[in-house]
Amino acid sequence: MSDLLITVGEAIARTLEQYQVSAIYGVISIHNLPIADAIGQREQIRFVPARGEAGAASMADAHSRFHRLGVVLTSTGAGAGNAAGALMEAYNAGSPLLHLTGQVESAYLEAENGFIHETKDQLALLQACGKAALRVRKPEQAVAMLHHAIQLAQTAPYGPVSLEIPIDIQTAKVPLSVLSPVVNSRRVCELPNATIEALATRIAQARKPILWLGGGALGCQQAATQLADLGLAVISSTHGRGIVADSHPRSLRAFHNSPAVETLLAESDLLLIAGSRLRSNETRSWSLPLPQQRIQIDIDATAANRNYPVQQFIQGDCQQVLTALASRLAPQINPDWDKALAQAVHDADSQLRKQSGIYAQLSDALGQALPADGILVRDVTVSASVWGSRLFRAPQPLCNIHSLAGAIGMGLPMAIGSAIANPQRKVVALVGDGGLALGLGELATLAQEQLNLTLLVMNDGGYGVMRGIQDKYFAGRQYFNQLHTPDFCLLAKALGLPAIRIQQSGQFNGAMQEAISHQGPLLVEVDMQQLGSIHFAGPPQKSLY
Repeated sequence: MSDLLITVGEAIARTLEQYQVSAIYGVISIHNLPIADAIGQREQIRFVPARGEAGAASMADAHSRFHRLGVVLTSTGAGAGNAAGALMEAYNAGSPLLHLTGQVESAYLEAENGFIHETKDQLALLQACGKAALRVRKPEQAVAMLHHAIQLAQTAPYGPVSLEIPIDIQTAKVPLSVLSPVVNSRRVCELPNATIEALATRIAQARKPILWLGGGALGCQQAATQLADLGLAVISSTHGRGIVADSHPRSLRAFHNSPAVETLLAESDLLLIAGSRLRSNETRSWSLPLPQQRIQIDIDATAANRNYPVQQFIQGDCQQVLTALASRLAPQINPDWDKALAQAVHDADSQLRKQSGIYAQLSDALGQALPADGILVRDVTVSASVWGSRLFRAPQPLCNIHSLAGAIGMGLPMAIGSAIANPQRKVVALVGDGGLALGLGELATLAQEQLNLTLLVMNDGGYGVMRGIQDKYFAGRQYFNQLHTPDFCLLAKALGLPAIRIQQSGQFNGAMQEAISHQGPLLVEVDMQQLGSIHFAGPPQKSLY
């Protein structure tokens, strides 16, 4: 058997099976067909034919956020370039994503001979878009390089890794013996007990401690909840929402831009930052006053003091550190602090409901209809940025997926990837008409894959976020934000998708119940031009204009 020859394409497929890859997203091309053909012949991995590489990479990104390896297969040159924006988003989100792409024949690499799909320095382009980019130079290298790429992607801090495989190498024959066992991600050494003990002592001495959770703490649900039970207030980035459930009495949710919560941050005597970069839109471009005593935990040594100076930086795995802390701390309940926390959340929630207007009712209707384990995937649109990001409930982590880089147009493909990664859970995609237009073709992917996904289209006839920003910062001058949009219900019908149109707030409850109970894809169009707009001028920030 060791003398049996297989193509490199088949070796790639077999190796991905070893890593229990359940789905690959992509667009087939003459420069990746040897890999796609092997996947098809073996019938072990689901192949999702996206309508564009940008959508395919976003699907794989979302898939990977659920603690699975996401895999995207693209063509060479423009095909790989089309995926660049989605790879940048995956890097921003720290997603363990593998990008497989082709290359021209090895003999013509970087010769600028005009080989079909040739591009100038594709490897440098991909290196700029992710954690790493690698090139296979010999057929016998391919499997080892694939193992290395997967290990890199799955070693914290996670990120997308691209692997280029020239077309002649994909078709080359190699012995079956080149296949080798799975390579595990690199482990992080545990911290000395003395470091944990000293940290626990500092926290125990605080009267009003706050734990700020980011995406690097997504695996810390149990430990973070224990710390909240012991008396720590918890606030999270929008990516970290649900690590401690919104319903917990010490959860400040993601209300970091609320005046009431800002007051608490000013009163706090210790801030423990776990796996968060304290991003610009959550700190008013780092002008938000934070407690003077700041301790940062991060797996990435280069994250130390990156955005706010800290008194102590601990390089380590958030789950290990928070679990160790929870086992060492005694309850330190401060009734006055708890009362202030509850009042701040009430005030922030009320303020956001007022801003959302009647759409707060839509948020509630969706929350009541969606099962507790349901997933909301949101694009960058007014509704998603206002009520979808902070008002809509977050009972557990990874139930509110979005573009961390603030990129428009990723909502639908991310929802498709989320639905395929979680076939037993209901997924809702909250998108705007403008963002949906960027990947309208992926509606056909949704219809073809017959996913259990509700697409909620908030149609205000243009770029609502831009309207608010232009109104606030440009003296109300409105340019280039009006868009010609289709009748989305008719468009859905053309694709064989059932659709519902909402034009009155009295339809919210019934429409959401009908849409969520439907097993399969369904489109809901919300006519915001009929219902009214939401005032939103972007997240609070320092003046830029």
